[in-house]
Amino acid sequence: MTAGSAKALALPLAVLAAFELGARATHLQSDSLAPPSDIVMALFGAFADLSILAATRDTLFSAFAGLAIGTIIGLAFGIAFGISDTLNRLMEVTVEAIRPIPSIALLPIALIALGFGYRMEIVIVAFACVWPILILSRAAVRSIEPRLMEVARALRLPPAQRVWKIIIPAALPRIFVAFRLSAGIALIVAVTVEIAINPLGLGAGIMLAQQALRPDLMLAYLVWIGAIGYALNVLLVVAQNRLFGRAAVSGDGR
Repeated sequence: MTAGSAKALALPLAVLAAFELGARATHLQSDSLAPPSDIVMALFGAFADLSILAATRDTLFSAFAGLAIGTIIGLAFGIAFGISDTLNRLMEVTVEAIRPIPSIALLPIALIALGFGYRMEIVIVAFACVWPILILSRAAVRSIEPRLMEVARALRLPPAQRVWKIIIPAALPRIFVAFRLSAGIALIVAVTVEIAINPLGLGAGIMLAQQALRPDLMLAYLVWIGAIGYALNVLLVVAQNRLFGRAAVSGDGR
């Protein structure tokens, strides 16, 4: 662990220690809070009976399936809109009218059409993931160096080869940034759908713990979701830096 990481952890650890001491000193009795030590014990218990692992499997399956579908759809439309000014103008109003709709607002429709289960959750996640991929990939394509497109025209490359050999490699660093953003959105939306209506996954685990008046277990689920999100982001940042190097940094705006 680096010195910077140690300093970053110092404050949250101090806060947790202070809360633990305060909770023990006041004999905390709450339906929504629990001492950190109880949360850790509840988390170990959930691992011991495999309930949190089964819930994690369900949530990640829905999140990753929706992310994959949303990425494919968003990338296809983003590249098409980036290439064709005419298509972009024709679809601009439609995209800007649909994009602000919260994905959770589609739950009643998705529930009637698909019922409870993976399919409904995957559709909602995919809808949420389409838009960052579409918007950022369109911007990435439109910002490609014009000389690259001139080379493609000079070589008389057909449209499919132009996309595969010129456009995607040039825009890929910024597209990967969009994918990173969508990965976080996928996890958030999947858990939210499970909390709101779908009886599976980590979100359902939170609701069951809340209904059982187990704040320690409820907060343990929240801690675990945070750990998954953090680990996912770290893995994607490492992959981004390994694959694209300085291009990834400039594409991330940092």
